[in-house]
Amino acid sequence: MIVWINGTFGAGKSSTARELTGLLPESTLFDPEFIGDALRVLLPRKRLAEVSDYQDLPSWRRLVVDTAAAMLAELGGVLVVPMTLLRQEYRDEIFGGLAARRIAVRHVLLAPEETILRKRIATREEPGAAADVDLRVRQWCYDHIPAYKHALGGWLAADAHVIDNGALTVRETAERIAEAVRTDAARVCDIVQTPQPTRETVAAGVLLFDDADRVLLVDPTYKPGWEFPGGVVEAGEAPACAGVREVEEELGFVLERLPELLVVDWEPPEPPAGYGGLRLLFDGGRLSAAQAGGLRLPGPELRAWRFVTEEEAADLLPQVRYERLRWALRARERGRAAYLEAGRAVP
Repeated sequence: MIVWINGTFGAGKSSTARELTGLLPESTLFDPEFIGDALRVLLPRKRLAEVSDYQDLPSWRRLVVDTAAAMLAELGGVLVVPMTLLRQEYRDEIFGGLAARRIAVRHVLLAPEETILRKRIATREEPGAAADVDLRVRQWCYDHIPAYKHALGGWLAADAHVIDNGALTVRETAERIAEAVRTDAARVCDIVQTPQPTRETVAAGVLLFDDADRVLLVDPTYKPGWEFPGGVVEAGEAPACAGVREVEEELGFVLERLPELLVVDWEPPEPPAGYGGLRLLFDGGRLSAAQAGGLRLPGPELRAWRFVTEEEAADLLPQVRYERLRWALRARERGRAAYLEAGRAVP
């Protein structure tokens, strides 16, 4: 199990995490900041210059998941992880990766009042650092307060067990977290456990439309970016039938007929974790207003759905999925399925 202590810079995560390891039996501290420090040494300067924060590096997010899984496999027990996560897509990617490895995560947020937070930042000092370094670190903390407030007013407070530690000592804060874990007040994050693929896969997505020809997209809890309703085709299952099954499981809507094929896209492997495979998109037809109003979402898997225009989809979908959608819409207009490789049409 992992106890992930979140909060903006200056909230007291690291000191609380150290104290918590003395309260939770068989617990070990794992600070992902060390992975960021290692990548600053390992990666070329050109690559590092392309990002403002090591969290923006896909390698950092992947290594956090892999390292946590390796530590738990070797040590067992509980990992206590003090790490700020303010971007929901990064939380989805990391927690989803851990869920895929059957690792339970209890997400705790330290949320002191802003006035107290600013007072703590003003007196923050880095051990052994020069005065100018302290000033830069304090400014870094101040600069992240707006992003923290934005996340707190949106997804963050709903996702985590919130503890206002403004008037608490480090020991008292750690005791609050330990009690929340023991009593299940800090619940295990409800994320669908999608097993990591071990070979190429076939996935079937279904496009559903409203009366204005907008397409329906869903927002998964276990990976970043919006997606089409659908999923991996199971062994011995026909892809079109898999699409029908996934639409019913994800949205509670039963298609009256098998959907028509729009796109076959070969997704190349992306080592070390991506195996690629075939991605199929089908036309599920148009939903009436009553049918759209009856759609429901399963808690662990999807957090939202919406109808969007092609232009709006460009801002929600990762590039390769948007290209897949773009060609699917052209195929729907022409009445002829398209064959793609890595999102590009092949004559």
